[in-house]
Amino acid sequence: MLVNLVPEFLDATQAADPLEAYHRYLERHHAVLSSYWHNYILDLDSSHAEEVMLRALRAQRRDLRALVDHVDLEKIANDTTERCDEVFEIDRQLDLYLMVGVGGANAGELVVAGQGVAFVCLEHFTGRPNHETLGLGLKPSLIAPWIAHEIAHTVRYTSPESHSELADIVREFGGHYDYWETGSRATLRELLVNEGLAVTAAQVAVPGFDEWEYLGYARRQYRRLRQLESFLTRQIQSELDSRGLGLRLRYLSGGVAASQRLVCGKVIPERAGYYVGQRMVEGLVNRDGISAALRAHASAFGDIDAITTGIQTA
Repeated sequence: MLVNLVPEFLDATQAADPLEAYHRYLERHHAVLSSYWHNYILDLDSSHAEEVMLRALRAQRRDLRALVDHVDLEKIANDTTERCDEVFEIDRQLDLYLMVGVGGANAGELVVAGQGVAFVCLEHFTGRPNHETLGLGLKPSLIAPWIAHEIAHTVRYTSPESHSELADIVREFGGHYDYWETGSRATLRELLVNEGLAVTAAQVAVPGFDEWEYLGYARRQYRRLRQLESFLTRQIQSELDSRGLGLRLRYLSGGVAASQRLVCGKVIPERAGYYVGQRMVEGLVNRDGISAALRAHASAFGDIDAITTGIQTA
């Protein structure tokens, strides 16, 4: 089901008391928005939460309003969801939220009461960077591949046929996805495969973009990762079956300090694990198709050494 929260958020910014209006908005959609805040921002009962809300409510949003006025966002969302339904063979209902974020991710995934939720924060896709909203300035056409990316995650987490570690962890948490718990409890192998599959799934469902755009990289960062591929795969190989939130932060998170991305004397690019994960899943996806691969156990993808051939040196 498609849920468009953008009009409600914009209405809150124009209310006589925007903060009170935003709290009412949170209450109306509490299950999903509280999960979004916990996983991607901070807990709503944090002492800093109101400061974040006020910054978001006061931000200038002419770029977002222009996007809403000139782009048929709901058509993009519905068309992409239908394509994903066909390609990924979706077998568990999911919701797609179009929303305005308060910082953090441009898109993401949740599981709430056993149901997958994909969301896109549209302030990042206006084509214009906006320091007030923290908008990244991504072009609107990228909304579709990012929707596909996040829907792919929900399939891996919630499909009855999924054999992934992440699906097991979600079930253990009563049908809820927690970024911090999954980051601590899943192996690095699973976390890399999970992102690699989402990148590849978006390529299959929404073709036509450059490789680095599916990965969420700038072209220069992509070139750097290609140069570092041999180094990265050697270093990650020994950590594949390790667990720990620090591994997720080092290899798969944005906004991480350079000191946390220091690997054997090299500061690796942010989210370098997306590139490695994509390389890891190529073989199985080519052999079995993306639908089966999204549901496969991480061990089915093998070790990096057995997969990556013809790699470049740093």
